[in-house]
Amino acid sequence: MKLKKLTLALFAGSALALTGCVEDGKDGVPGPQGTAGIQGEQGAAGTAGVDGKNASGQVIFLERVGRTASQGFDTSAAEITAYDKVSDRIFVVNAQNGKIDVFNNLTASTPTLAQSLELGVLINGFDNTIAVADVKEPNSVAVNGDLIAVAVANADKTKNGWALFLNRSDLTVVRVVEVGALPDMLTFTPDGAKVLVANEGEPALDYSVDPEGSVSVITLADYSVVTISFTDFNEDGSRFDQLDLTKIVLDGYSATNTGNKATVAQSFEPEYITVSDDGAKAFVALQENNAIAVINLANNTIDKIFGLGFKDHSIPGNEMDAGDEDGPGGEPKVNIRNWPVKGIYMPDAIDSFTYNGKTYLITANEGDSREDWLNKITNQASCEAAGYYFRGNECLDEVRVKHLVSRAGLTLGADLTGLDSDDNLGRLKASYHTTRIMNGNSRADGTDKSEPINTIYAYGARSFSIWDTETGEQIFDSGSDFERITANRYGVNFNNNNTVNSGDSRSDDKGPEPEGVTVGKINGYTYAFIGLERIGGVMVYDISNPFAPSYVQYVNNRDFTKDPDGTDTTYTVDAGDFGPEGIEFIPATDSPDGKNYLIVANEKSGTNAIFEIKTTNIAAE
Repeated sequence: MKLKKLTLALFAGSALALTGCVEDGKDGVPGPQGTAGIQGEQGAAGTAGVDGKNASGQVIFLERVGRTASQGFDTSAAEITAYDKVSDRIFVVNAQNGKIDVFNNLTASTPTLAQSLELGVLINGFDNTIAVADVKEPNSVAVNGDLIAVAVANADKTKNGWALFLNRSDLTVVRVVEVGALPDMLTFTPDGAKVLVANEGEPALDYSVDPEGSVSVITLADYSVVTISFTDFNEDGSRFDQLDLTKIVLDGYSATNTGNKATVAQSFEPEYITVSDDGAKAFVALQENNAIAVINLANNTIDKIFGLGFKDHSIPGNEMDAGDEDGPGGEPKVNIRNWPVKGIYMPDAIDSFTYNGKTYLITANEGDSREDWLNKITNQASCEAAGYYFRGNECLDEVRVKHLVSRAGLTLGADLTGLDSDDNLGRLKASYHTTRIMNGNSRADGTDKSEPINTIYAYGARSFSIWDTETGEQIFDSGSDFERITANRYGVNFNNNNTVNSGDSRSDDKGPEPEGVTVGKINGYTYAFIGLERIGGVMVYDISNPFAPSYVQYVNNRDFTKDPDGTDTTYTVDAGDFGPEGIEFIPATDSPDGKNYLIVANEKSGTNAIFEIKTTNIAAE
């Protein structure tokens, strides 16, 4: 990109990036080819035209200006944040101790911890039929008007949890509303009239109970609640045929259902919700199912569920590093290339924005498996009947490519022959269930066929994507950007884990693992901020035109010369912020000093990093 020369001494030493709205003029059209000669040689191409002029635009970069003290290393002590502009307080989910930490003063270099809210005590004090011991950790917090809303899980996560509403001014309890099993995220509608809750419905650790996922809609005028179920999409339901099973993952185990397969409603696990700017539609990420549910908020019904399909890593632009031991002697190596692999998007956080009057969805394509629950199933017949494989007294879905044959009993096809070594795809973790289904290796009735496997299906897409909410079609994906950008900066330390410096350690397992995402508007431009859970840091893209986003900046203060070993006594904040999860954009209109900010909750370092978003403008030549 050719840009007008600028003097930006004011920003010397900072990471600057030009947004995609600063578009280059296009090259001139090449002239026609000459007539082929006697030997068939082509004539020379015509002279390229003169470059066009640059448009005016905006320069943006993030600079960390504040940070809270760590509330505990590797303990999920800072997960989700919500900022209250009226009181200038930051509310932070501290899942480790089951509290909401409250910090004062957004613009301070070290916001002070003012208090920690004991949720069990607060809920029991309002409703003594709910014992303190029955209340577990908070999972989400949101602020709107005079209310603070908190999603709180039951100590038995398979039982219904609660949405807790607090008065913003004095933090007293206004109402406790029972919702579905494992409320994992909640959000207000833009008009503040409703709160939507994603009830994930995760199974018990031994899969003895698997509650259905659901979405609760709470009307704040009277705190009435409508819980939206997915039972109509079960195989015996009226809407099952509306599901495109070529793009959706339906799996899960049931200890009570025939064939040990979860119903669709049990399989669906709502993870995250975003609401359109006009408040008409809600979009729900069904992470483990690789799908989005669209809810009509006028009548609280499900309009449709669209699958996200799979990312083709064999296409140029979609390269990935598939191994953590693919260098000489098993050492780390940057090996970003195309593979016969398809990524299962499985987004965690999502957000929405409007462009030309239409709503678009943005997803952080993390990936997730059901491994934590499956491996407690010790009955081989039940495990295999549900579509998984059994080894070492464990039921498994995650399997390294090199073990698909030796352990999982599959047959590799011609496209994978010779690629199951450690220096190729051997160590990549694949989904056994999805790989079999999508390769035609399993019939709809669950019986096996002997079709060979020619494409691997792996968790996550190592990217963010933008989707048309009306058609369900993807209009943009960041491709291999995240891995290439981090590899260019950190070399073999890219794709690192989020608690130790081991180098390339996550290439075999979801790579940088984008988890959090939020959208912010600054001076008419729209930006996406995406947190990378493993290596850390935030990617910034200009998405003002969702059909042509452009990379802006990657900011990460991780210091690879300091290696935390996973204990509170050795972690130092000088090592950086680890494990970003929740991200919140604070527009200038809501901040105390009229500046734009970004708050990033880092669950591994237990810190909340506060970035000022600085801007300047450039003019056309």
